[in-house]
Amino acid sequence: MNETHAVELLLVEDSSQDLELAMRALRKANLANRIHAARDGAEALDYVFCHGAHAARRITDGPKVILLDLKLPKIDGLEVLKRIKADPRTKTIPIVVLTSSKEETDVVASYQLGVNAYIVKPVNFERFSEAVRDLGLFWLLLNQSPKVSG
Repeated sequence: MNETHAVELLLVEDSSQDLELAMRALRKANLANRIHAARDGAEALDYVFCHGAHAARRITDGPKVILLDLKLPKIDGLEVLKRIKADPRTKTIPIVVLTSSKEETDVVASYQLGVNAYIVKPVNFERFSEAVRDLGLFWLLLNQSPKVSG
C-alpha cells in the first residue's frame, strides 16, 4: 500500500475493552497506522467537524470510514450518524455501526439515517477480532469512496 495515502479510521467506542480489542485486531491486520478513537458522541462530532480540540484539522482530511457504536455517552450513535449524514461535506463518509444492540428499531433507524452497514458485535473475542479486521480490510483497502468535499 502507498504510504502517502495512509488510511484513516474513526473508531467511536466508549467501552475500553472493545476499543482495545478493535485496535489489536486492526494492528494485527496492519491497518492501525492512522486511527483516531473517540470515547463519546460529542468527541466524534468534534473530530469529524473539526471543532474543539480538533479545530486545526481540515474537514477534507476526514476519516475514510467510521466504525460507530450506538450506545454512547453525551450524544448517542444515532444522533452522530444523523448529523454526519445530514451534512453535504461529510455525508459520503461510509459509516459502519458496530454495536451490541440487536434491537430492530436501532437497525431500522440506522439504515433510515444512511448507515452503510450494521454489524452486531460478536461476544467471542476471536470472532470480534475477525469482524473488525474484515471490516477494516473492506472499507479501508477495497471500497472506493468519493473524496470528502470542503
